[in-house]
Amino acid sequence: MNQDNPATDDEMRAEYDFSAGVRGKHREQYKAGTNVVFLASDVAREFKDSESVNRALRLLLELAQRQLPPNRAA
Repeated sequence: MNQDNPATDDEMRAEYDFSAGVRGKHREQYKAGTNVVFLASDVAREFKDSESVNRALRLLLELAQRQLPPNRAA
């Protein structure tokens, strides 16, 4: 924030170009609900995308379910 000239704080920088932006592009998805998870930096280095995270979590769920007694399996 520029404390010397507060009037310039609300101005858009020249390198920001939203001319091709679409208003409300993700509105319906957001309205339906979100499930945002923030990974710790060490974990994020290993899992580069959603698919790799989902694959690992599915494997973990499968292993955990194998550990449950037969009458507790969901």
